[in-house]
Amino acid sequence: MVKESSPISEQQNHPTNHLSSAVSQSLRDLVHSLSQEQIVNQDLLLSLSFALRSFTNLQRFLELIPLLVTELIGVKGSLLIPFQDDGSLWREQLQIVPNDEDHELLRQLFLLEEGKKSGFGMQEKNIAMLDRLVQRHFDSSNVIATSIVSRGRQRGRLYAFDKKEIVFGSNVHRKHVQIVADLTGVAIENDVIFQVIRNHEKVDRQISIGAEIQSQLLPDQCPIIEGVELAACCRPAFQVGGDYYDFMPTRPDLNETAKSQGRWAFVIGDVMGKGVPAGLLMTMLRGMLRAEVLTGLPPDSILYDLNQLALEDLAQSHRFVTLFYSDFDAQSRKLRFANAAHNPPLLWSAKSKSINRLDAPGLLIGLQPEAEYGCGEIFLQPGDVLLYYTDGVTEAPGVSGERFDENRLITFLDKFAREGLGAKQILNKLFERLDGFVGVSHHHLEDDASMVVLKVNEE
Repeated sequence: MVKESSPISEQQNHPTNHLSSAVSQSLRDLVHSLSQEQIVNQDLLLSLSFALRSFTNLQRFLELIPLLVTELIGVKGSLLIPFQDDGSLWREQLQIVPNDEDHELLRQLFLLEEGKKSGFGMQEKNIAMLDRLVQRHFDSSNVIATSIVSRGRQRGRLYAFDKKEIVFGSNVHRKHVQIVADLTGVAIENDVIFQVIRNHEKVDRQISIGAEIQSQLLPDQCPIIEGVELAACCRPAFQVGGDYYDFMPTRPDLNETAKSQGRWAFVIGDVMGKGVPAGLLMTMLRGMLRAEVLTGLPPDSILYDLNQLALEDLAQSHRFVTLFYSDFDAQSRKLRFANAAHNPPLLWSAKSKSINRLDAPGLLIGLQPEAEYGCGEIFLQPGDVLLYYTDGVTEAPGVSGERFDENRLITFLDKFAREGLGAKQILNKLFERLDGFVGVSHHHLEDDASMVVLKVNEE
């Protein structure tokens, strides 16, 4: 009796079926292998991204780049040639893997004279020269290269190399190398920004120190002078300003009681410009002026001498100074004054209930040698109010673009003086009106603004 073969048994034992099963297993192994490779590559890129987010040392980060390239695309080695911010070759940061080989190439790059020049990496011909140099050195290898670019600027060149018989350079390889190059560009750009921030912080600290020193040079309080009340305030547009006011006894050797009954110099000035340069020049002029006050000369002579002393320094800085100088005798209430093109102080007369300007002819300090200055004088009366100010007050722009101007200042001074307010109250109310006009909650002063109020006591 012959048994019939089972169809199922025949299918299972057929050689073709065994071959099909082997192919399927190979495909599954290949897919698994590719998946594992993708996972490894993703992990490598994630590690680099993490390093980019958290690194604090650019050199350590750059050391990882060639190593990552070799692992990512499976080649023998990689070379990183970064450029500094000025475009020159960043010789100290040349990185290569394996680092125990190819010292001759690194030496050639390090000694490359063209690479020391600013802007080297910004010229295409120099990039081509680097490529030729690298290709000649790895003559027996396959080499692929890509640029490290950030914000449209060349930040370096990245190479991968392997033996001639090793075929690489596919689109996948190039994309991986480009991803690493792009992340490297971001790292270098971030470091440049960090350096700028650090430098700004240093400058800010220096400016803060300068502002503190300058604020100490301005009188921290007004002196006590018999028969008058004084109030003063300076609002710098920046941390360091060019406005200056001062009160100086002409006889500082006297005791406090004698000084309060003696003669005092009142001065207010403004260096053209703002910020640190203006502040430095005003500090220099302060020292010169304080020395001149001790001579006891009249105001016009003091301005003449000050102009001669400061002319050379101001000419080199291309800046000029306006200055109003006056001296006041507490016994006679006589005020003498000279003006170097400063805003004339406003005098409110208690007797006439009117305002006049105190002015005298004179040129800017530092404008020309042998400049002449006129001298005026007036006797202040009980209840009179004298306002010294800088142009930062009258030139202050309002929210509509209109200037505060002198007429508005005169109107407010007349109002507050008629109300019989003291010097400090008048000063505070004038600044309140100025702040309200400018809208300091939304804007800031464009220029330094200073005011000094002198009020003669009522009899």
